[in-house]
Parts: sequence; structure tokens; C-alpha cells
Amino acid sequence: MSFLEIMIFISALIIMAVGLAGVILPILPGVPLIFAAAALYGILTGFEEISFSLLLIFAGLTVISLVFDYFANYFSVKKMGGGTAGAIGAVIGLFIGIFVHWLAIILFPFLFAVAFELIAGSKRGKALKAGTGAFIGLLFGGLFRFIIGCVMIGIFVWEVLF
Repeated sequence: MSFLEIMIFISALIIMAVGLAGVILPILPGVPLIFAAAALYGILTGFEEISFSLLLIFAGLTVISLVFDYFANYFSVKKMGGGTAGAIGAVIGLFIGIFVHWLAIILFPFLFAVAFELIAGSKRGKALKAGTGAFIGLLFGGLFRFIIGCVMIGIFVWEVLF
């Protein structure tokens, strides 16, 4: 490895570490940032250690992690006894929260699930259970993204160093 490749590798690892932090703290797009760092490394090094095929796998994992977030919210609301309205509200809240503020990513799924359940005619207790389900879904989605991020970083380091 040349000095330049070492510097690119270290830079990619720093970006990936920031991405992993973004998985835990919803300020940054965590897994997409990890993917972008791997892609940038591949491009800058001429795809010597990181193949285009591996980047396609990473792209697939990135999409899966993003989609899983929405499904985790939807199904956890349903599991907690919420109706379709609450589940859809949780997904809408998550989607809107992404564009508003990092705190909104945490609060909006809960609030939208509760609001949509109340609008649909559910009692307050059922609406709050739906909101709780949205929060639990957010936690499961975060755990899944964290695992995917760690796997991607581990594979990246393995491919580059070994």
C-alpha cells in the first residue's frame, strides 16, 4: 500500500466511523455514508481492493437498511395493537422527521402514530400503544442499521487489509 492509499483508507474509515455514529444518532444518514465511503475508496484506488461487485452488495445492504426502518415502524405499531392508520402515521412521521430535525426523527413517528389512531377513532389508550410501537420500531430499525453498518465496515476492512 502506498502512502496515498493509506491516507485514503484512513479517510474512508473516518467517514465510516461518522456514518456509524449517524446510525446511532439520527443526525447523519449512517449506512448511506458508510456506503459512500466504500464507494469513494473504490473509485480513488481504481477498484483494486474493493470490487464493483462488492459495492453493489453494499448498495443493496444500504437500501435494505433504509427500507427496513419503515417496515419496522409499520409492523411494530401493528404488533402493539395499532391499526393501519397508526402504522401509516408512524411511517409518515419518520419520513417527515428525516427532513425536519434529528429530534423529529425520534418524536414524529410516535406523535403521528398517535394522531392518526385518534383521527381514525381509536381510544386514547390504543393510540398511545400505537405510538409506543412506533418508538419500539425506531429502536429495532436502529439496531438493524447498526448491525448492517458494522458488517459493511468489517467487510471493507477485511477486503482492504487482507
